[in-house]
Amino acid sequence: MPIFIPAIAAALTIASAGVGAQPAAPVGEIKGDAWAHTSESLAASVQQADVCLPAAATGGPSFCGKFKDIPKLGGRAVPVVVFLHGSSGLGLKAIGEWQAWLAGLGYASIAPDSFALPGHVTYKSPIDKGSYERIHALRASEIAPTVAALKSQAWADSGSLVLAGTSEGAVPVARYRGTEFVARALYAWSCETNYFVKEPLNAFEPGKPVLNVISVTDPFFSKSNTWIGNSEAQGHCGAALKDNNRASVLLIPGAPHTLLNLPAARSATAGFLSLIPKP
Repeated sequence: MPIFIPAIAAALTIASAGVGAQPAAPVGEIKGDAWAHTSESLAASVQQADVCLPAAATGGPSFCGKFKDIPKLGGRAVPVVVFLHGSSGLGLKAIGEWQAWLAGLGYASIAPDSFALPGHVTYKSPIDKGSYERIHALRASEIAPTVAALKSQAWADSGSLVLAGTSEGAVPVARYRGTEFVARALYAWSCETNYFVKEPLNAFEPGKPVLNVISVTDPFFSKSNTWIGNSEAQGHCGAALKDNNRASVLLIPGAPHTLLNLPAARSATAGFLSLIPKP
């Protein structure tokens, strides 16, 4: 049974309250024509990845920059968070701030750049589920080459890898079927049927820690979205994680979709990562 922090049943009741006739869904839009990575763009997604390394990994000041620009290091191996960005890419300022914060806690992070793919599709929701699934497949393909690249890095403790993602990037985190990661963290995704997926296809490993952080009234995946496409939607991953006593769900009242750096989200993340053994 997941742990809900804090207990906000009243807020959930308010968020789920019925309303009258619902307005029609907005008209979505798709731009770009590249729906799948090439071998070249996958390699580039790692080389152009945003990396942040703590002082313990560098042997000196922390380093935040591109994977391809990592300098010669004199530190030791540390736990690493592999982070999949949302649909807006690495240009979202909050991601860099979050990675720098992780480094301050002693954790390295790497965020592959999905937009290393020329002509990468972009969209304005809602679009058809088939197109969403093609995008989810594209994003899922970025995990394996990132893990492979980490195996060659002396600063990466391959036994302490955490898979994390936000929004679009959290879908492949929930679905990932590999066993390389000791824990997973999902931000701004609900792990349930809605307009964004044909099926959730969650693949959480029994007994491994999972953290889910999302707004009580997430604009896309809660019932506050009038075109969510699921009248029974709960707006969080609680149902998907109900049998995992090492899973936690944090619902933040009034939070925006991008909530990585909210105090409550950071506090939950820090506590969650403290469960990951450091070498």
